[in-house]
Amino acid sequence: MKAKKYFLKSLKLFFNRQRFTIFLFGIFLNTSLFSQLPTAQQVASRMKVGWNLGNTLEAICGETAWNGGVVTTQALIDSVKAAGFDAVRIPCAWFCHSDTTTNVIDAAWLTRVKEVVDYCIHDSMYVILNIHWDGGWLEKNVTTTAQDAVHTKLQNYWTQIANYFKNYNEHLLFAGANEPNVDDATGMSVLLSYHQTFIDAVRATGGNNSSRTLVIQGPSTDIDKTNNLMNTMPTDQIANRLIVEVHYYTPWNFCGLSQDAIWGKMFYYWGKEYHSKTDIIRNATWGEENYVEKYFGLMKTKFVDKGIPVIIGEVAAFRRELKSPSDQALHDSSIEYYHRYVFSSAVSKGIIPYYWDVNMGLFDRSKGKILDQRLVNAIMKGAGIKNTTDIPENKF
Repeated sequence: MKAKKYFLKSLKLFFNRQRFTIFLFGIFLNTSLFSQLPTAQQVASRMKVGWNLGNTLEAICGETAWNGGVVTTQALIDSVKAAGFDAVRIPCAWFCHSDTTTNVIDAAWLTRVKEVVDYCIHDSMYVILNIHWDGGWLEKNVTTTAQDAVHTKLQNYWTQIANYFKNYNEHLLFAGANEPNVDDATGMSVLLSYHQTFIDAVRATGGNNSSRTLVIQGPSTDIDKTNNLMNTMPTDQIANRLIVEVHYYTPWNFCGLSQDAIWGKMFYYWGKEYHSKTDIIRNATWGEENYVEKYFGLMKTKFVDKGIPVIIGEVAAFRRELKSPSDQALHDSSIEYYHRYVFSSAVSKGIIPYYWDVNMGLFDRSKGKILDQRLVNAIMKGAGIKNTTDIPENKF
């Protein structure tokens, strides 16, 4: 009888040990697959200079829907990497690729987005995948009246997106919006609730998403509004996993205005050493180096110095084709100087700049060929990146 009791006791102990071993193995397996990812500060420190796949996956309703749109290829992303960029921001539409009643995203669209993300991951680049303008269902509806409907869409979309990309490591970041239209404290309160829904939806999917770095946008991604209105951050179940995003197209007269407006004229020349002595009405009268230092300094003080990384998710000034008596060479030099100065100032303050690009801008996207090597050089010089092509700067 004693022998039988001893045998049963030993057998029970054996099975308990086996269950415990299986339990430990399960923990080990889960940890291997979904280990805690690096902090936002660590991720940000590895991103130096970014590039936007603009007017592409956010085009309504397809990758080539907008003028000049081409299908993105691995060859293009290889060229972006070779030019010196180490991060890609992918603006993306989802509403147009979903059932507008159930909010279920089209499986074929998720597959295509994954292909483009994978092109970047293949080149060891960091990727920011966002919800962009997307018809404005979020961006023009940061209001108390639209709040419930927007929350529902955010919850549904990000649950699907996060689950689909759950296994990706820290090289993939999610961004909840693009340029949410906010002008006052009420709008800021609503925007923070949208950020909270985004964060909670991603975290609830578990796995690597429990510690993935997420990007949240300041009001209108405007630096001045962000400094004045964004005085609290949304809560997160894990510390140090949020990045703040702003954009910079200042002064718009120089960066993007395509014709004179009632409120101001186009600027062709930017920078204290780059003003024309003859085409004076086209010299920048505001928004020059002192503005860059002031506004980037605000973001450094408000966020970076407190351990919250900042990206400039979009920044660019676009060349114009000028006619006499305007000075094309001086304008071209101004454009290059703008990027050199802005990117240098951002990097010096711990802020990561992302150049906004479209097809036939920096690259011929169908061929993966650089079209503006001087501008690429200016960006890389400003960001402190050594690139291999040495083309002299424009002279004036």
